[in-house]
Amino acid sequence: MRNGILSVILGGLLTTTAAAAGSAEAQQGEGLLNRTVNVGATSYTYQVYVPAHLRGKQNLPVILFLHGIGQRGTGGFLSTDGVKGAMLRHYLEKVPAIILLPQCRRGSYWSDPVMDQMVTASLAQTVAEFKADPSRLYLTGVSMGGYGAWHLASEHPNMFAAIVSICGGSPLYEGERFNKIARRVGKTPVWVFHGSDDRVVPVTESRQMVEALKANKGNVRYNEYEGVGHNVWLKVLAERELLPWMLKQQLSITS
Repeated sequence: MRNGILSVILGGLLTTTAAAAGSAEAQQGEGLLNRTVNVGATSYTYQVYVPAHLRGKQNLPVILFLHGIGQRGTGGFLSTDGVKGAMLRHYLEKVPAIILLPQCRRGSYWSDPVMDQMVTASLAQTVAEFKADPSRLYLTGVSMGGYGAWHLASEHPNMFAAIVSICGGSPLYEGERFNKIARRVGKTPVWVFHGSDDRVVPVTESRQMVEALKANKGNVRYNEYEGVGHNVWLKVLAERELLPWMLKQQLSITS
């Protein structure tokens, strides 16, 4: 069951580009919901998926997913229409968490200050709206989103209970590109995935990040798949331990 969940979060999201329209589900507070958040004078659309069996429940975990470069745009990038939409609903309904799906603007990157503000504001708004558990916020990202995951994790230490970066890399381009991030991430549990033959994001990006985390006594797991290219997420789907591992992580929050 959980493999199917990951196939949507890590696979289907990468190949879906249509914007989601409003639906009866959205107005009832379950299914795929469109929301807006303001940063300065600009309004941004983000999406939230709330499984029907979790509707009205409180203290739920939130999985924040950062998409790749091909899904940049406006209006939301996920659709529940058609056959693909039916499969999406089937799997996402089984996720024991709220899934937050922000969308990066065209020409921007997750590490841009405005995108950072948009994502963190969307997360805060989601936690408040659904009375989610702030000690169980999880950060995931693929490709450009993997770079974004490292950015957010380092810029907002102690916000996330776990980090999953898939074929990502350091968003810093000078100085201690990896050590600086590793020091800020600290002991936050991290699981990194990369293909050895990735020609889009060099595998050395993840290798060096993992080494920096280890050097800083970080809590890191690393899977590198021999002969696999940038579509490494297809291998990640087979990792049955990933979602259970992520969801058992929890921050120690003191008031």
